[in-house]
Amino acid sequence: MSKILSTHVLDATDGTPAAGMHVRLLSSEGDVIASAATDSDGRIAEIAPEGLIAATYSLVFETAEYFAARGQETFYPEVCVTFVLDDPQRGYHVPLLLSPFAYSTYRGS
Repeated sequence: MSKILSTHVLDATDGTPAAGMHVRLLSSEGDVIASAATDSDGRIAEIAPEGLIAATYSLVFETAEYFAARGQETFYPEVCVTFVLDDPQRGYHVPLLLSPFAYSTYRGS
């Protein structure tokens, strides 16, 4: 069983947490496993349900909705980060640094 899968989204436009962004967790087949919105600190402390197995998953960040709510255009209507969860017993953190026309991610701790 998975310990935890978390994410943190920072808006590089103004250097603040991306609060209220909707995020979906997808299986490798594209099925929605879970969904949540980032809190006031831009975090989702645990998006994974119990029982994730070692497999490939995707986090889909709804960036168009987030930027539209702020009156900003964006080049990326969503950001999809696909990753391999190879050890369901350890924690996984997938941060996203975002602006309307660029993004980056890494494997966090």
